[in-house]
Amino acid sequence: MQRIYFDNAATTALDPIVLEAMMPYLTNKFGNPSSIYSYGRESRLAIESARKVVAKLLGAHPAEIFFTSGGTESSNTAILAAVQDLGCTHIISSPLEHHATLHTVEFLQKTRGISVNWVKVDSNGHIDYDDLRENLAKLSGKSLVTLMHANNEIGNLTDINKVGEFCKEFNAIFHSDTVQTVGHYPFDLRNTPVHFITGAGHKFHGPKGVGILYVNENVQIQPFLHGGSQERNMRAGTENLYGIVGFAKALELAMENYEKDSAYIGGLKKYMAEKVLADIPGTSLNGDCYGTSLYTVLNIAFPKTEKSEMLLFNLDISGICASGGSACTSGADLGSHVIRAFNQDPNKVAVRFSFSKHNTREEIDLVIGKLKGML
Repeated sequence: MQRIYFDNAATTALDPIVLEAMMPYLTNKFGNPSSIYSYGRESRLAIESARKVVAKLLGAHPAEIFFTSGGTESSNTAILAAVQDLGCTHIISSPLEHHATLHTVEFLQKTRGISVNWVKVDSNGHIDYDDLRENLAKLSGKSLVTLMHANNEIGNLTDINKVGEFCKEFNAIFHSDTVQTVGHYPFDLRNTPVHFITGAGHKFHGPKGVGILYVNENVQIQPFLHGGSQERNMRAGTENLYGIVGFAKALELAMENYEKDSAYIGGLKKYMAEKVLADIPGTSLNGDCYGTSLYTVLNIAFPKTEKSEMLLFNLDISGICASGGSACTSGADLGSHVIRAFNQDPNKVAVRFSFSKHNTREEIDLVIGKLKGML
């Protein structure tokens, strides 16, 4: 049976060129980067070279890039540091955030008594910028604004330059979960008013278990993990050497091919959206599909029936990989907190299809054919 993989927002296939770059560090170049002899120095050089590559591609200084285990650790570090080290007593966020942000905010609310304001969301799933500015204006004390760049379930994009300018105006700290956009869009962090952003290698054909945290040079934070001097005393523990090398190579390839790949993948998304709406009665799209939206993610609302409630299960039986929301909550089907935040229609079932450079229109045609028989 042919397997069709339409869940690239959850994870992507490792690029063979990335694996090739990683292989020497999985085999004979195995030295501990903290060791002073040649094996160690060789590993240390690989990490620092990767840091320079990542920094250059993101328009940052190498000293602002810290390697982590992924987006969740990066967001936890930034949000906790904003409260513990930077004096934030209020957090402004949205109900659309990834659980790596939401659960950290809730933890600080419960354990530290941090006040939390939730930004309003419109019927398309975009944050209300006027409401954000009003929240910032009315709060006394220092605020942390934590808003994702692109939503992992519906694909909506937030204008982080606009949010960052609001934060500058009111002297707030700004953290953006950019896990779905690092490796998918060019960044120029020197000219972006943001204090923290995050990235995860496996979202753009790099390895799992490695990510970055960008910390703007104008803020000083304390380590999240203690016990060693790795990552310039910011993250204790022996570095994920081959993961870091793979992250840098994957980001390099992604940015080299950005224009070609984004146009191709965006074309697939548009093609599937149009075909679904034309061929399957009662369907609609969640989020701002044709507006300010991530080119990789398409979230479709199907009419709720006895058949459609089994849709993900039946797609899986047919060899089609898709998602009901965030992969991080799969196995606990509570429905999507993102969809609930802006669309309370109980008669719809949401399915996320997300695309990569490896997908084709022929696959989309096959999936739509299968969907017709499942609804």
